[in-house]
Amino acid sequence: MPELPEVETVRRGLERQVVGFEIARVEVLRARAIASPPLPELFCSALEGCCVQAWLRRGKYLMAQLERDSRDGGHWGVHLRMTGQFLWMSQPQEPCRHTRVRFWNLQEQELRFVDTRSFGEMWWVPPGERPETVITGLQKLGPEPFSPAFNPTYLAERLAGSKRPIKTALLDQGLVAGVGNIYADESLFMSRISPHTPCNRLRPPQLERLHAAVVEVLTTSIGAGGTTFSDFRDLTGTNGNYGHAAWVYRRSGEPCRVCGSPIQRDKLSGRSSHWCPNCQGG
Repeated sequence: MPELPEVETVRRGLERQVVGFEIARVEVLRARAIASPPLPELFCSALEGCCVQAWLRRGKYLMAQLERDSRDGGHWGVHLRMTGQFLWMSQPQEPCRHTRVRFWNLQEQELRFVDTRSFGEMWWVPPGERPETVITGLQKLGPEPFSPAFNPTYLAERLAGSKRPIKTALLDQGLVAGVGNIYADESLFMSRISPHTPCNRLRPPQLERLHAAVVEVLTTSIGAGGTTFSDFRDLTGTNGNYGHAAWVYRRSGEPCRVCGSPIQRDKLSGRSSHWCPNCQGG
């Protein structure tokens, strides 16, 4: 599933390419791609005639501000889920069989949503309504990793009474928004913390290192355009580059880039974890 760096890369691509995009026509090829309104036809009619304004990101959600006839047109929400991606078509092209939703402007340029696994979702939030009232998953999100609210003190308060492994906690979107399996593994390696460590055993210096590592790993990956581990592509179909520099993720059996010990892989809460027993304290 695309994580924060991949979603932020998509947001920046949409910001460059699609702000000012006047939606002349919408075609929904897979009804399940539309989470709200309940009928795809209502989604199409709500967006047709709108002009796309700024693109926002909250956790792994994308939201476009819409304008209709110089008035509020509501919001267009998107979650890429596992395999969703946007593609920009400056010239007409036949859609592939995984194309789910198509958007055209008056010049017949197309923004196309392609989703192999068909788990991606879109919402239209009517004018005057807060996005979280329609996109209910927004209500469950913790602070953004780059926000002042996410800091070592916050981590200490939220993790103090928990015995669950720190890797499991980092995957909880209610703790911090946008971090997933890849960047949890990478952050724990950089902070020298075993993924199996119970949250309530972490000490202030470890939490300070973890906070700094999360911010650094995400910043680095955004700069690299995300990672390709989940078949991620940006609007032009270009791969992300962070995967080539990963410290531990999907490197099981390979030598640690720091100490040379074999990278280990095991399961925590049903998810694969990659870690160095030597650098991360066993």
